[in-house]
Amino acid sequence: MTSPTAERASTGVAGLDEVLSGGLIPARSYMVRGQAGSGKTILSFHFLQQGVDEGETALFVNLEEDLRDLKANAAALGFDTDAIEFLDLSPNAEAFVEDESYEVFEPAEVEREPLTDRIVEGVTEVDPDRVVVDPLTQLRFLLSDDYQFRKQVVGFMRFLKDQGATVLFTVQNTESLPTDDLEFITDGTIRLDAAEYGKTISVPKFRGSATQSGDHAYRVTDSGIEVYPALQPGQRDRDLEFEQISSGIPEVDQLLHGGIERGTVTIVSGPTGVGKTTLSTQFMKEAAGRGERSVIYLFEENRETFLTRSRAVNIPVDEMLERGTLQVNEVEALERSPQEFARMVRDEVEERGADIVMVDGISGYRLTLRGGDDQMLQQMHALGRYLKNAGVTGIFVDETRNVTGEFHATMENISYLADNIVFLRHLEVDGEIRKAIGVLKKRTSDFERTIREFKITEHGITVGEPMSGLRGILSGAPEIVDRERRGAERDDRDE
Repeated sequence: MTSPTAERASTGVAGLDEVLSGGLIPARSYMVRGQAGSGKTILSFHFLQQGVDEGETALFVNLEEDLRDLKANAAALGFDTDAIEFLDLSPNAEAFVEDESYEVFEPAEVEREPLTDRIVEGVTEVDPDRVVVDPLTQLRFLLSDDYQFRKQVVGFMRFLKDQGATVLFTVQNTESLPTDDLEFITDGTIRLDAAEYGKTISVPKFRGSATQSGDHAYRVTDSGIEVYPALQPGQRDRDLEFEQISSGIPEVDQLLHGGIERGTVTIVSGPTGVGKTTLSTQFMKEAAGRGERSVIYLFEENRETFLTRSRAVNIPVDEMLERGTLQVNEVEALERSPQEFARMVRDEVEERGADIVMVDGISGYRLTLRGGDDQMLQQMHALGRYLKNAGVTGIFVDETRNVTGEFHATMENISYLADNIVFLRHLEVDGEIRKAIGVLKKRTSDFERTIREFKITEHGITVGEPMSGLRGILSGAPEIVDRERRGAERDDRDE
């Protein structure tokens, strides 16, 4: 038997262990609750397989599914069913387990010879370290009333605890069989749900330890269940000092009074085709020259289009990719939950040492949530906080709707999340479309409050002198101001 004083018993699912602060507490019982098809049985096999891998004895008490189907499905997912002991008490238990068959029990027979007695007999014989009972609610249909059901369940769980086994039992919610009252016999509850924005897993109850609260995402794959914990921002490194990161374009750096600071979040906003992605990538080009690693997540553009455009404007993306200073990931927005995306970012930051993370763009990222605006803001806030606390520079690209006309700093109402906001604009001047760049916000220092002309050529980005000869630039339809009039206005201000 495993000592009940061991720190934790891994569930066999790394993400769930993280949510549980290391795993389950040994020699206790836990309820896995969810609708049919939510993955309760698969999670149970992960738990048992982990025990087998650690040299423990694992027992699966089957009360419902045909045993042949159960084993075949588990083996298809890669679980070693030969190393797991099975006690088959399913309604069609004509299947053979080690040349022994178990008869079908009618309710009257159960009252004379409680089914739990047969389970106790099997557990005593196997002496397991880990036990799964799937599903425990099946007992209710074999007992005469709720009182008998609760009585036998309580006695059974007390017996397993005395044996020193760590127990998972599954329950399925139905209108005819509420399971809320079963929680009082458990040391913890793991809940699997299907929300409109994807599958979620939560731990509403866990005795003896703190867990990560909230809804976490999970996915059922060809190899079982994967859990993606909600992003935890953590604590900022107090020794982190603000360091200026240059864009490599002197005029842009002048606008920003030296550049953007490491470990801050910058929003680059503007309408379609104005150069937001190219400007953002320019910071990564400069970082690559310092040997730093940058990661781009493309939500609204495919990878090859991005690479082709970057090559055309003198950004050496091929060299950066080859040297490992750039990673470009194309993300299918509706295929991933925000928690899955957060795991991708964490892996790049914590395992591969990313210095700059760029999300292009926010509206595409928003689609991953398939929820309301409040949830999008919450997830973006957590992502920004996480990057800042990790000392990683975040660049979020936000597309505004109006090509010209009314000015919007951002379209997703996330300006409060940003330490810096750099905006780009299309302008119509004398029938010609031009572009402009300016800085709207910078928390860590002052910034230049002028607007400069912005161009993208085959040689890269060029930024001109302040466009002092124009007024109404933010409207997208500026007016030319003559020199004498500008001089008079300056004199009036000086007075």
